[in-house]
Amino acid sequence: MSTQQATGPEADLVKRQFGSVTPTAAMKWTATEPRPGEFTFGDSDKIVNFATSNGMKIRGHTLVWHNQTPDWVFTDDNGQPMTPTPQNKALLLARMSDHIRTLVERYRGKITAWDVVNEVINDDGTLRQSRWYQIAGLDYIRTAFTVAHAADPAAKLCINDVNLTGPSRRDAMYDLVADLLAEGVPVDCIGSQTHVNISVPSPAALAASIEKFAKLGVDQQITEMDMSVYTDNTSSYPTVPPGLLAQQAAQYKALFAVLLRYRDQISSVTFWGVADNQTWLSTYPIPRVDAPLLFGTDLAPKPAFWAIVANPG
Repeated sequence: MSTQQATGPEADLVKRQFGSVTPTAAMKWTATEPRPGEFTFGDSDKIVNFATSNGMKIRGHTLVWHNQTPDWVFTDDNGQPMTPTPQNKALLLARMSDHIRTLVERYRGKITAWDVVNEVINDDGTLRQSRWYQIAGLDYIRTAFTVAHAADPAAKLCINDVNLTGPSRRDAMYDLVADLLAEGVPVDCIGSQTHVNISVPSPAALAASIEKFAKLGVDQQITEMDMSVYTDNTSSYPTVPPGLLAQQAAQYKALFAVLLRYRDQISSVTFWGVADNQTWLSTYPIPRVDAPLLFGTDLAPKPAFWAIVANPG
């Protein structure tokens, strides 16, 4: 949620219908430490205070990501872009550790789970060649989890990624987490973002992903769920046809049937937004009217909401 949704009708909707909140942007690096050592917590504090005052759980998002990280983080002592040297690696890991420690300790005991590292795998199963990885290799992931665990041993620590129902990305995530666990890195959870559409993924693909990760013995969380009514990157409607909303409801129902079946593996489901009036999909991949959530622009329940509520299980 955003700080704007912590007051007014949207706040009332959140309090009625949701049991936890995730700040969509307020805890990202650009929002919390835009300049070296200058931390700003106004927006994140507002969301945390809203949640705690209403008895809601909080997921922290996100400590380390290749996006929304200020350029200074990857600048060396001479003010130049970092190259992969031992000195720069040590400097980068020190900056990252300080950032993580500051955030996690500030909200220790309030945030139940953190997305520690975000989107580290490509669709083809290779590791993302982010500046983090180019400079520090896998040590940035190892260090991030280790530092976060020391800052709040009770918080559940997740590695969060997109498209984990695709076999290449799913299998690569499985192998990565298996290796980290074998090294003793405190990975508690795999977060599956679950940005989907009205056709993809199939329920069988979702089930296969859950079953695969269950073998690791870690928690699983659905962390950023929404469902576009589009199946391509170019179509656009002035208003969403009712037939697509019906198809969306059927797809939501089918996916939630899988989540209910594997409820012993899935500890939480987070929607990436409160209602259709504020969704990142209104501008991505192109500007267009989309309706990916359970509540419409008027904050009223949509067919998808009733399909999930009525889902047996």
